Amino acid sequence: MSSGSRGTWVLMFLVIISSMFIYNSVSKLDPYSVKKKRMSEKVRKMFYHAYDNYIMHAFPHDELKPLTKTYTDSLSELGNLKLEHLPQEYNGSALSLIESLSSLVILGNHTEFARAVLWLSENLTFDVDARINLFECNIRVLGGLVSAHILATDSTNRLKKGTYENQLLDLAEDLGQRFLPAFDTPTGLPYAWINLKYGVMENEITETSTSGCGSLILEMGALSRLTSDPRFENAALRALRKLWSMRSSLNLLGTTLDVETGEWIEHSSGIGAGVDSFYEYLIKGHILFGREEFWRMFQLAYLAVQKHFRHGPWYHEADMRTGRATFWQLTSLQAFWPGLQVLVGDIAAANSSHREFVHVWNKFGVLPERYLLDHQMLHPTEKYYPLRPELAESTFYLYQATKDPWYLEVGESIVDSLNLYTRVEGGYASIRDVTNMELEDHQHSFFLSETCKYLYLLFNDSFLANQNYIFTTEGHPLPVLSSWHEKLPEAYILSNFTSIKSEEQPKRSSAMSLQICPDAKNESVESACHIADTSADHRCFADEDCGVDSTTCRRRSCSMAGYCGLWLLI
Repeated sequence: MSSGSRGTWVLMFLVIISSMFIYNSVSKLDPYSVKKKRMSEKVRKMFYHAYDNYIMHAFPHDELKPLTKTYTDSLSELGNLKLEHLPQEYNGSALSLIESLSSLVILGNHTEFARAVLWLSENLTFDVDARINLFECNIRVLGGLVSAHILATDSTNRLKKGTYENQLLDLAEDLGQRFLPAFDTPTGLPYAWINLKYGVMENEITETSTSGCGSLILEMGALSRLTSDPRFENAALRALRKLWSMRSSLNLLGTTLDVETGEWIEHSSGIGAGVDSFYEYLIKGHILFGREEFWRMFQLAYLAVQKHFRHGPWYHEADMRTGRATFWQLTSLQAFWPGLQVLVGDIAAANSSHREFVHVWNKFGVLPERYLLDHQMLHPTEKYYPLRPELAESTFYLYQATKDPWYLEVGESIVDSLNLYTRVEGGYASIRDVTNMELEDHQHSFFLSETCKYLYLLFNDSFLANQNYIFTTEGHPLPVLSSWHEKLPEAYILSNFTSIKSEEQPKRSSAMSLQICPDAKNESVESACHIADTSADHRCFADEDCGVDSTTCRRRSCSMAGYCGLWLLI
């Protein structure tokens, strides 16, 4: 073999070896890349099947009725309370379009995003005689506009220069100003319903939910930071502080209350409907704005939930005054909780509950709205599944935290079920009865803003590569910016994210009290609230030698025999 041939052969050999090395390296880095690409494309098609049918059959009205290929103007109907009739000239608020804005960006469709922004800029108005639910309008419309404005003005230049002049922010500010009269109550707690044109109506109902007045701080706080108008954040903050002052001695809150008297109406509470996003916005408000006040609230509230609501992997409801169980039931909205637990690093607890939700999903094919744990049966009247996103959301968070491929399998199962049971020619329909998969003629806007988004991000998280975001309870991304922080907590400095050591810190403190993510490599730390016993064999001389139980978050005590345990509960 000539030297030239030998040189060519060696070069070819090196190229082949290099190619094999690169391929093997990529495979080792992410052996599931092929599957993730296939599934992300599958979810992309799901989103556009829902979105295109909305644009074709329902736009500019609020939501699509996929079975009849018509529309519903649902913005003033959210909340299932007595409704006022909309004026005949009302053509909807393009709710599903607003809810789709950030999803379009995450899917990389900047052209459609630009078209949607232009249409909203030229056509959307809130000067209409329509009675709307404050909480729902805040998380869906205000949150959608604020998030889309940020995405339209960030450094990626998604919109052509000169075509966008803060029109979405102007709309958001106008809407926020229309919200403010709702907070004009003796307590500062806002009315649940308000007329966009005329404010609070005469003889308006005074009952609202804990979520309704305690889950406004992200959207209204972000609006204040963007407009330099503190009224929005101040109104939401005053309501949140008042609500927190109404907690029981157990640090529990009820479900419904009177905004004028500040008295509780429903004392039974849990982590599901009416309360869920209250907990969510405490921790996310702390991350977004750096307020230590929010963290202190969340820490006490989270520990109270773990102590009084948790029973094994399940969470029941209990009386806020006594902590006694009231209803043993699983609700589909509770499925957000594992995702919240990921944010505080309580991965073991999150995984435990998540697997139970997956079990129920597999049992019925989807997640029923309410399942009676004490009877192991469906609730007789709440057997529906309205395309909710909470299980997909928690699956996304847990995969981000663990990279366990089992969560990809769960996501694939969710996608397959949605396509099998809910996809119709005109979009995706809700399920009226999970026992026979009878369909209901409604494609909720959150299917576009949350369900498809979290499933897509599970398989393709490239949107998150260069920016930290928190997602609102409606799935709208808000960037975590140091300029929005009153002070950046030490615990969120990236280099110290899992472990912070200081001689000044107490030796026996939980990860939660230290505001750090539990170190997964430290086997002695089993949860965010866990404090290990002084001795590895659990021997003790006094209660001070005992720690905090990792599951119930209750303080352990020393028995007469000299062992730590939850003896007071036996």
